[in-house]
Amino acid sequence: AFGNEATDRDIAEFGRRFGCTVWDGFGSTEGAVIITREENCPLGSVGRGFPGVAIYNSDTLQECATAQFDATGALANPDEAIGEIVNTTGGGMFGGYYNDVGATDERLRHGMYWSGDLGYRDADGWIYLAGRTADWMRVDGENMAAAPIERIILRLPEVSQAVVYPVPDEHVGDQVMVALLLTEQAKLTPEDFGEFLAAQSDLSPKAWPRHVWIADELPTTATNKVLKRELITRGAHPEGGELWSRGARDKVYRVVTPE
Repeated sequence: AFGNEATDRDIAEFGRRFGCTVWDGFGSTEGAVIITREENCPLGSVGRGFPGVAIYNSDTLQECATAQFDATGALANPDEAIGEIVNTTGGGMFGGYYNDVGATDERLRHGMYWSGDLGYRDADGWIYLAGRTADWMRVDGENMAAAPIERIILRLPEVSQAVVYPVPDEHVGDQVMVALLLTEQAKLTPEDFGEFLAAQSDLSPKAWPRHVWIADELPTTATNKVLKRELITRGAHPEGGELWSRGARDKVYRVVTPE
């Protein structure tokens, strides 16, 4: 089976359920960025890039530093390592968007193709996704990306889908919020979720979601991609489902009632 951007858990489960090998890749629709999994691809990585694929800082126009990991496996230098996935050789066969010069210029800058996707690359060239450029969050003075937090939360067997996004902090910057879809007939309590997060040694305390929304459904495009911008617009108190929150220095989640 061939597909793209599935979680490691879903790749393994699909292969088990249907008795097949799953080849999962990542690439831009425009064909300018292609990343493929190879043998021995580490968990969490989408593979290695074709020639020209690199991680760049969009402000300095320099290649980002190699990702460094601490003893728990957490990314130790996110500010230096996370950047935009680019093709340094240009857009390849991509000539531009129809009747949209502005969008074309946004993609093709400084002789390179800019994907709009964030990532980081380890010393062996394996690339890890960190979300879209709009997924950057500034939490308590620290830059954070959504995708690494999502990957950790998806370790919970009760969780089918986890979408991390920023909501405004009451003072400055952002707070982390996550919308969860649970697996069929699964039960998850605020206590269970807090205990799970506390057990994840590679999760920074600042990455703990301030708000958790157990949703009945998520807004999606026609191709089933979650519309994060709509979730951001709904803010920290979306309608429907169940909402949990914790205090700024608290690690205990409590159900938020309409009152």
